Amino acid sequence: MLLADRTVLVTGVLTPSSIAFTCARLAQEQGATVILSSFGRARSLTERAARRLPVTPPVVDLDVTSEADLAGLAARLTDHLAGHADRLDGVVHAIGFAPEPCLGQDDGLFAAGWDEVATALRVSAYSLPALAKAVRPLLRPGASIVGLDFDATVAWPAYDWMGVAKAALESASRYLARDLGPDGVRVNLVAAGPIRTVAARGIPGFADIEQVWSERAPLGWDVDDPEPAARAVVALLSDWFPATTGEILHVDGGVHAVGAAIR
Repeated sequence: MLLADRTVLVTGVLTPSSIAFTCARLAQEQGATVILSSFGRARSLTERAARRLPVTPPVVDLDVTSEADLAGLAARLTDHLAGHADRLDGVVHAIGFAPEPCLGQDDGLFAAGWDEVATALRVSAYSLPALAKAVRPLLRPGASIVGLDFDATVAWPAYDWMGVAKAALESASRYLARDLGPDGVRVNLVAAGPIRTVAARGIPGFADIEQVWSERAPLGWDVDDPEPAARAVVALLSDWFPATTGEILHVDGGVHAVGAAIR
């Protein structure tokens, strides 16, 4: 099994339709001990989803906008690491949020003010290095941090400030790869095609993004199947990519490589 005897923290699990949930399921199936994080009103959703995993994992509190939560995260995780040498072998960053004015508005980028943009950037981009810093004392040499991305090299319909936040996430992942490399820790992203998660359904104009994939994906793309992206995450968490860091692995049916619709 790819993740035997490993402990992995998976953030962002809300419902079984999420990529993060499928990452947690596959990680368990590949031998990992999984810990989930959640907070506030979302915690009940996370705990309900956790009960649908092969093994019900513990859920620790984590609001990535709370300095106190981040400062105490390592201690909360240690409570669940008994028998695992107080170490963390992997982290899945599946955190993203943008206030309504940041997405799918007629005025595009002009619709949101700084307060809304700051929230989008803090939750969706700054949270990656913030989370890495919080768990760094627990990361062993050979550990892997994998974030979920949506290709930020071009502008997409309706994605607006979230696209800007994803560009910041991509840049942050490269700098983290530089900073954590001497510790033997890898940092990579998986740029998945659109998946009909709860978050995606809340994006005005999401159907326009789906249409791009239906026209351009050489391998085809199922917007209801998060497993291809989750498999890539699990592979990057494993030892099968020992010399890969600072990379963005596209799992999008090939859309990123094709400039025009397939006919």
